[in-house]
Amino acid sequence: MSEYDNTNRGQIWKNDDRKTETHPQFKGTVNVEGVEYWVSAWSRKPDANPKAPALSFSIKKKEDKVETTIDTDVVAQDSFDDTIPF
Repeated sequence: MSEYDNTNRGQIWKNDDRKTETHPQFKGTVNVEGVEYWVSAWSRKPDANPKAPALSFSIKKKEDKVETTIDTDVVAQDSFDDTIPF
């Protein structure tokens, strides 16, 4: 059996972790031209204009978490300038 091609497809589910009105009502993923994105979506409020969009959404590119380390000795040395004229 071959793997199903999800290119240019996506899905959203109800956001059960929603804590405030600004949090998305739905969350999910979408694949656009082979690039994965996170999707957040909000449905139209019941009292909104019926001509308003039924669903608004935003997408954010999925990025691999990159661990970075900072050498605190170098940062401390670079943050002080001993040539202050006063």
